[in-house]
Amino acid sequence: MSSRQSTAVDASPNAKFERALGAIRARVSACLPEAGGPSAAMAVAYSGGLDSTVLLHLAHAHALNRGLRLHAFHVHHGLSPHADAWLLHCERQCEQLGVPLDVRRIVLDGVRGQGVEQAARIARYAALGELCEARAVPLLLTAHHQDDQAETVLLQLFRGSGVAGLSGMDAANSAPGLLGSDRVFMGRPLLGSSRADLERYAATHGIGHIEDESNADPRFARNALRHRVMPVIGDHFSGYQERIARAASHAQAAQRILDEVAAQDLEACSDGEALVISALKSLSQDRCNNLLRHWFALRGLRMPASAWLDEMRIQIFSAKDDARIRVTHADGEIRRHRDRIHLTRRFDDNDLHMPAIDFRWSGEGACRFERYGGTLQFEHASRGLDTAWLREQALQLRFRQAGDKLRLAANRPTRTLKQHYQALGVPHWERERLPIITAAGHILYAAGIGMHWHGEHCDRDGGIALRWLADPI
Repeated sequence: MSSRQSTAVDASPNAKFERALGAIRARVSACLPEAGGPSAAMAVAYSGGLDSTVLLHLAHAHALNRGLRLHAFHVHHGLSPHADAWLLHCERQCEQLGVPLDVRRIVLDGVRGQGVEQAARIARYAALGELCEARAVPLLLTAHHQDDQAETVLLQLFRGSGVAGLSGMDAANSAPGLLGSDRVFMGRPLLGSSRADLERYAATHGIGHIEDESNADPRFARNALRHRVMPVIGDHFSGYQERIARAASHAQAAQRILDEVAAQDLEACSDGEALVISALKSLSQDRCNNLLRHWFALRGLRMPASAWLDEMRIQIFSAKDDARIRVTHADGEIRRHRDRIHLTRRFDDNDLHMPAIDFRWSGEGACRFERYGGTLQFEHASRGLDTAWLREQALQLRFRQAGDKLRLAANRPTRTLKQHYQALGVPHWERERLPIITAAGHILYAAGIGMHWHGEHCDRDGGIALRWLADPI
């Protein structure tokens, strides 16, 4: 190879990388202003394989030229008998480059067969997210390249995924569900380069790397696609990786439009945290499903299958006004109440029979009640319970019972909790799980309603008011 050819081969992934990483860093800085400036830092998810090794060398040069902090993070799964040797290789490579290496060891217990791949992926990203948080690194670089993008799109296609799945991987995105943090972005600056580009770059620069034998195991769907299907595609469609990547970018553009439409529809169809059924019915079926998927995504719920979504919509729309609809989702429950759709946590009906909890207040601002799914706050108010009196009381937290009554003010009538709930429009499923606070058998506070009027124990110059905060979905 001539020097001119060598320079051309060498410059291709390098130039693509510089453009891609520059765009990624600008995007991260716009979302996380604190990620820029002289303290800017980034990390490479470094396994020691070809892809991440080339990424490490390119990122090292980029960071050196710009005075950025660069870290390398290695996750030791212990799944391969060669794992210790790989770690030693990574340590040597990082020492040569002068890049600090952090290692996290994880153990996967009780996982067999196909589940190993997914379990290892989840544990690996969780460990990487923890390392980013520990080192105050806002940008984690991964070595996904053009071939990986093609594999991802094809796998999603074979699974029958929609536009979101066919969008493949984005150049940069936050993934709090994977990384466990909303302060860390993942960047993929090699998506514009093929694996062949990386192989040539490594050969040109004499970069050594390890080979993970699990990458050849055809039991894993991605490996079977990589080694058995894609070579056949390549024989008939030269350069298919780039064309699939282009198709993924078109799908990403379409998904962005769908998200914009869903955001507009959500604004028109929402009432607080709930959705208005009559407004949803004015949308087409496809547009309604698009809004529901967006609604789930905003709350971090797993995306339901199309058949499940259709069935849920039919149940919600066709039910009578007073019907108690309860559709179970993997991460929560969908309920209907007074022309509204609510998304709630999944409840265990056995929790309704939990024993009452006796406690005392010692002046703290809040008391956490894990089994009851919330926190009781003690707030200073212009009119509340006398502080000294409240400290002396043996308090109890329980669910409501038949005959419980409450009076909101001296000039208001005493009514049953059921009457209060009905007047306030509190959904039926919340009523049975809203706790009651009592002292000596007398109600002080009912969550969802308010404080009971206790004139003899009220401090009109400022006292303590109770407030219940239920755990978020």
